[in-house]
Amino acid sequence: MAPAFAVWLTGRPASGKSAIANALSLELHGRGVDVAVLESDVLRALITPYPRYDDAERDLFYASLEHLGRFLVRRGVCVIFDATANRRAYRDAARAGIERFAEIFVDCPLEVCAARDPKGLYREAREGRTEHLPGVQTGYEPPERPELVLASDRTLPRDGALAILALLERRGWLTVAEGGTKGN
Repeated sequence: MAPAFAVWLTGRPASGKSAIANALSLELHGRGVDVAVLESDVLRALITPYPRYDDAERDLFYASLEHLGRFLVRRGVCVIFDATANRRAYRDAARAGIERFAEIFVDCPLEVCAARDPKGLYREAREGRTEHLPGVQTGYEPPERPELVLASDRTLPRDGALAILALLERRGWLTVAEGGTKGN
């Protein structure tokens, strides 16, 4: 079994993380790579069914997410973390626990995120109906040294996914082989 890797897509809410994660997952599956997308919105409902989005809950949630990702990688499943992880410490814990780890900053101007806003989070923040939106009421700490920065207001999701694939190939984590790319 080839050693697996993890890619953490981080950025403000509505920055385009999920679109890039889905495109990357499709590309990897198409190349025969076993991959799991750990989407924070889906997993939060399981880990914290009545979310408060306060610091204590986020600490628990991201520790659980990192643990699940590490568990999967150690069993040969490549992982895409699709999660804001507003504190660097959350992503740093994953980096420390997962040998093959790449942090991807999905950079998007706040006004573009607010305009996209599929869940109405920015509207709720403006109206005072939420208190913990990362990058608005709660801090968002961008990565200090991400392996890749994707300007999602100027990059299509598939192009972002292809840029990540190129990074993985440069690192030797994927190889181009007959019949497609395989985990290495």
